[in-house]
Amino acid sequence: MTPSQPIRFYHRGKLVEIAAVTPTRTVLDWLREDAHCTGTKEGCNEGDCGACTVVVGELPERTDGAESAVPGLVLRSVNACMQFVPTLHGKALFTVEDLKGDALHPVQQAMVECHGSQCGFCTPGFVMSLWASHERHRACGTVPSRQQLADELSGNLCRCTGYRPILDAGQRMFELPAVTLDTAPIVEALRGIALGDGPRGAPQFHAPTSVDALARLFEERPDARLLAGGTDIGVWVNKQFRDLPEIIYLGDVDALKRIEARDGELRIGAAASLEAAWAALAEYVPQLTEMWLRFASPPIRHAGTMGGNVANGSPIGDAPPVLMALDAELELRRGSRVRRLPLAAFYVDYMKNRLEPGEFVQTIVVPLGAMQRQVRAYKISKRFDSDISAVGAAFALELQGGTVAEVRLAFGGMAAIVKRAEQAEAALAGQPWTRAAVDAAKAALARDFTPLSDMRASAAYRLRVAQNLLERFWLETRPVQPLPAKATRVWSPR
Repeated sequence: MTPSQPIRFYHRGKLVEIAAVTPTRTVLDWLREDAHCTGTKEGCNEGDCGACTVVVGELPERTDGAESAVPGLVLRSVNACMQFVPTLHGKALFTVEDLKGDALHPVQQAMVECHGSQCGFCTPGFVMSLWASHERHRACGTVPSRQQLADELSGNLCRCTGYRPILDAGQRMFELPAVTLDTAPIVEALRGIALGDGPRGAPQFHAPTSVDALARLFEERPDARLLAGGTDIGVWVNKQFRDLPEIIYLGDVDALKRIEARDGELRIGAAASLEAAWAALAEYVPQLTEMWLRFASPPIRHAGTMGGNVANGSPIGDAPPVLMALDAELELRRGSRVRRLPLAAFYVDYMKNRLEPGEFVQTIVVPLGAMQRQVRAYKISKRFDSDISAVGAAFALELQGGTVAEVRLAFGGMAAIVKRAEQAEAALAGQPWTRAAVDAAKAALARDFTPLSDMRASAAYRLRVAQNLLERFWLETRPVQPLPAKATRVWSPR
């Protein structure tokens, strides 16, 4: 058995080396129990509250194409409770302790001046999210709007202070004398860390650096668990206490992070972050921006991957309905074999798909032509920000002379899998895009789906919502006097 290599990362002004660690030991536990950095707090331990928010810095060439926001580094807020220590290799870890100095950092000073903290439990997480925003905007010479700050803080929960003074602090910090991170020594240290293909920190934690190495490894070990952002697997460990005997980490396979348009297709690597993947989709279809911003929170989107969201197969996942409406296909790889499969045919039953043992999602392929259609995506949840969908829907429409030439209606939360509403689509195909046709499609939805009742919504509510969303789509896209966005939403533009 190949001996495991030590885990090396930058923390508190120096390189840290960990020779051995339990593969699923979280960064949060390591910080509090081993490094004795107790500023980072444990709240929900499942990525919802943001009390454990830290910032991870990476070299630009090792990320998913995001431009460096500070000199030589890409900074991303993540939940320490969802990240495993071996995934820190080759990165920099910043916590609230890094803001200590002879005087308060502008982020901290602004929180004091604006009375942004009461009990203080959530404060370190807010401070780190604000610090990442402060560094990025200072480097770019920009100042975020209040709404942009609210979006960046959507993964941080406060029970007692209230968000108004915290947002005040977010604006105030840009009025104070600037204090920015000296990235030069960090970049130099990170460039000296080699990744390597062998096990890391433990014999059962594998970290390949190429797609070929990944394919060989997974073909040999089909029972191993593939780990990307850990935003789902972290919950398995923290809440379900599941044992993961062998892990194959995808985060060092740079080729799987690439997002590129070529040959009439947008190709999204399966290990590209949710943030980068949604940004790429929204560049072609701006109407997807709200769905992007409402998908979980920045710390989750920075860590999680769209490939993971698709492969996970949750019936309430937000990405699959959108991708399905866009006629996305999946490139699936097993060893040296690569095959394509329409996403609409990928799911078989609840949390079951057509992946063979040792096979993995390599690329999500979206035809550029499909993104030229009229596209809308809707998310219905109890909270507006950072919540799980009760119903998710994505629609794509192409008209020719007022007649429906192509239509895709994809829903999540309506069945055991995300799927298209085939009978509703059939009711619309070749018909004039009129209220009468939409009414027929709405009636057909009752034949397409028999939703369940659960803690998020009743079956009757889900069906009514699905029908209403189709009505809204028609109102927004009808040939005569389509309603503008401001007429169909109650929230201010972002």
